[in-house]
Order: sequence, then C-alpha cells, then structure tokens
Amino acid sequence: MAERNQRRSVSLADVAREAGVSAQTVSRVVHGSSAVQPRTAERVREAMERLGYRPSFAARSLRAGRYRAVGLAMFSGITGTANMYRLDGIARAATEAGHVLTLVELGSEKRPTLSGAAEAMGALPVDGLIFNLTRRVADFEAYRAPAGLPTVIVTPFAHPTCPTVGNDERGCSRTVVGRLLALGHETVFHVAGASGSVAADERLEGWREALGEEGVDVPEAIRGDWTGASGYEAGSRLAREPGCTAVYVSNDAMALGVVEALRDAGRRVPEDVSVVGVDDSLSQVLPHDAIASVRFDNRAVGRRAFERVVAGAFDGEPEHVLVPGTLIERASIAPPS
Repeated sequence: MAERNQRRSVSLADVAREAGVSAQTVSRVVHGSSAVQPRTAERVREAMERLGYRPSFAARSLRAGRYRAVGLAMFSGITGTANMYRLDGIARAATEAGHVLTLVELGSEKRPTLSGAAEAMGALPVDGLIFNLTRRVADFEAYRAPAGLPTVIVTPFAHPTCPTVGNDERGCSRTVVGRLLALGHETVFHVAGASGSVAADERLEGWREALGEEGVDVPEAIRGDWTGASGYEAGSRLAREPGCTAVYVSNDAMALGVVEALRDAGRRVPEDVSVVGVDDSLSQVLPHDAIASVRFDNRAVGRRAFERVVAGAFDGEPEHVLVPGTLIERASIAPPS
C-alpha cells in the first residue's frame, strides 16, 4: 500500500475499494452528509487515514464556486511594526472566517505596480486581493481590479474604484503638533522616516500643515531611515539647535535614538526638550518605556481590509476609511522650562 502512495496520490475510488463502499458514499462522508450510517462513515474515515487520502481542494472549490482564500500582496518587508500587526489582523480574521491566505512579498522589486501584483496573484486560487501599500506606485490612480476579483488597498489615500483603509497619518501629526503647542512650545521639530515611505511622507506633510495652520515657524525636517542609529544622528543635530524644545519623530526606534543623543549632549528630556514618537512599540522591548507615542491599531486595519474584501462586489462610491491614532502620553513630554 505504501508503494502505491509513492507512485500517485490516493483517489476517492481507492478509498471506496479499501472501505468496501461506493465512491458516492465516500463523497458523502467527505462532505459531512448525514445520509451515511455512522458505522459506515467510520469505516470510510479509517480507510482515508490508512491510505493518507486528502480531499481535493480544487474539486471542492469548483463545487462551491469559490476558493475561500484571499491573496495578500505586501509591498515591502513584513517585519516592520505596522506590517506585522496588519498581517496578524488579516490572518486572525481569515482563520475565524475559515479562509486561508496566499502571501506574496514584493519588497525586493524596485518598482512594483498594482497591476503587476494583480496579474501575478490573479493566476492563483484566490477570491479577492488585499494590497498592503506602504510606498507609492506609478499606477495607483489607473489601477482597476480584475473582473470577479475584488481588491481592497491598505493605504491612507482614497482610490477611484477600490475600497481603501489605512492609518490617518496626517491626523497623527496634527494630534502631536497640537498637543506640543498647547503645552507652550513655540514650534515643533521633526525627524521624518525613510523617503518614499507613504507613512513617513504623509506624517511629514501633516506636520508641515499643522504648523502652518497655527502660523508658527516650520523648521527644516531631518530625514532618518527608521533606525535608532539615524535617530541618534538626528538628535545630535537637534541638540545644537538653541530653539529646539520639542521634537516629533516618525517612529519610536528613531525617537529612542533622539532621546539618547540629546541626553549625551547634556540636554534633558523632557525638561529641555520634549520628544514624541509613533507606533508605540518600545513597551514590548523596554522595561520602562518613557517615550510618548501615537498608537495605531494596525490589527484593526488588517481585519477591516479582510472583512471588506470577502464581502464581495463593490457598488457605488468606493469606501475610504482612515483609522485615527491615539496619543499615549508618557514622561518624555512637558511644558518648556
């Protein structure tokens, strides 16, 4: 019997012969029909186990008219804080709904496009697509979902035809700037994330808009690359700015670097300089996280994207949802001394 399993996959007919029943009876057991006597059903299941029979996924999908699978294209690596939580939210929602995920990572491609990702994933057994769009793509406005393959895009930008859901990145900046100005700081300096990142660029623009609307000076932003080392370099520069009493940093890793550099330069946090980060990730790695941060519920973003894509066809104006962040105040902010 083992030699037969090595030569070819076990068929429904093989199980029927092994159990001494008809192929139709085996099919009924596979699909959970109550029309089969319990003893017979148990004999069929034992035969399946002995032979190593696995019901055909493709055949079941054809009968049901869907695969119960969603394609997920990650337009950057999955190890970033936001991406990991979004993936977790999508995966949990899929498991609860009895679906599976087909994951494709496009981080190694220099210029990925939505249409290219859809073409690659459209050939796979999926019922819909989720694009986790962390950077700009050339065909964003022009993209149209393939017929019969609903698409949801995770992005802070509205799309002409596809539903979108994302973090309110500009709103995050407005919240931070508003709070620091309310504490009495004359302006807020900014350490931006990597150039080309949708989140970094939107937070940068939101910061500029918020300061401009308040009629205060807009300092020159400093670009980092999301790492603590780039934050330390930025903090060293800011320590030499006599008018710098508040810094808004585009993620917590850089914010930690900024704080360390300021303290090494003799500037106290928060007595001399207040610092706020984004993503609220340090509490997972630091025993005493003292850096104020904006927390986004990226699991909720992922879950909403999954639920929307499995809902099926989209009619009318595409839904655009921005999920706000929450400012978690800690010991790194205070009124200027």
